[in-house]
Amino acid sequence: MNIIFYIVAILTVFYFLLRFISNISSKKISKSLRVLIVLGLIIIAALFALGGKFLLSLPLTLMSLALVKLKGLSIFQLFSLFRLIQTLRKSKRYSFNQSNSNNLSSISVSEAYKILNLDMKKKITKEDVNKAYIKIQKKIHPDISPETSKLSSIVNEAKDIVIKNIS
Repeated sequence: MNIIFYIVAILTVFYFLLRFISNISSKKISKSLRVLIVLGLIIIAALFALGGKFLLSLPLTLMSLALVKLKGLSIFQLFSLFRLIQTLRKSKRYSFNQSNSNNLSSISVSEAYKILNLDMKKKITKEDVNKAYIKIQKKIHPDISPETSKLSSIVNEAKDIVIKNIS
């Protein structure tokens, strides 16, 4: 019953809105539309100027790339890739400055599990490690994106460490 009431209310408002617009001259409508467009663009420009630091950050940029399906990655895949990069950056294992010598240090076992998105508390088999490794490598393999070669080598190292740990 509520849905019928809402539909009738919306259609009634829509009817009176169309009736109101039909009584206004086209010059007045076009002038009002131009003013609304200009005001909207000014508001958007102010948002980008004031909030550009947040609006154009890495997570939002990755999500916007996922919306256009760049290289076939979904939003979830890009979010997990972003989490991987953040985990590595926090542990000082990866930075976007490729000449950084800290990138060459070895990975601890707990970090290797985090990189492969595995739970240390669960009983993990070699097949589980390989599935997690392949899932990540499909996203970051250097053949797909040459910029991720260092990230790919870190994931390789993490896989080796986890396999040695479970053996």
